[in-house]
Amino acid sequence: MIERLKESHGGVIGFRVIGQVTADEVTAFEEQIRFLIAERRNRPIGIVADISQMDGVDWKARWAEMRFLQKYTNHIARIAVIGADTWETVAGMALTGMALLQGETLYFHPSESLQAWHWARTSKHATDAPAPRQIYAGTGIWKNYTPEFDI
Repeated sequence: MIERLKESHGGVIGFRVIGQVTADEVTAFEEQIRFLIAERRNRPIGIVADISQMDGVDWKARWAEMRFLQKYTNHIARIAVIGADTWETVAGMALTGMALLQGETLYFHPSESLQAWHWARTSKHATDAPAPRQIYAGTGIWKNYTPEFDI
């Protein structure tokens, strides 16, 4: 099951994945993301994906996700992934993000959900950026990033 999170507003949409994800669920949720992109008149959006309760993804769902990301890559600035259980899950999402998105994908521990939302609300597409700040991305590594404007 994929459910939209109540914290979704402005240019950031969040969702929680519970259990096994099917291609039909991915396709149904993509409509909400398409609507947000259209509503924002094609300005970049941020996505927060809480996968801490996900049990897996079938191949058809993964393929539907990749097709969607490829089609809308120019409209997605950042994807914050919360709570993957295994390195394989994180690596799979990161590879999808790197291969199909021009935006950034970053992993956050479930206890860092506020930081994930904050990071997803910032984008690399502006010219008047404040100085870089350090964030902890749940991986044991501090990363520099420069929030450039709120989405």
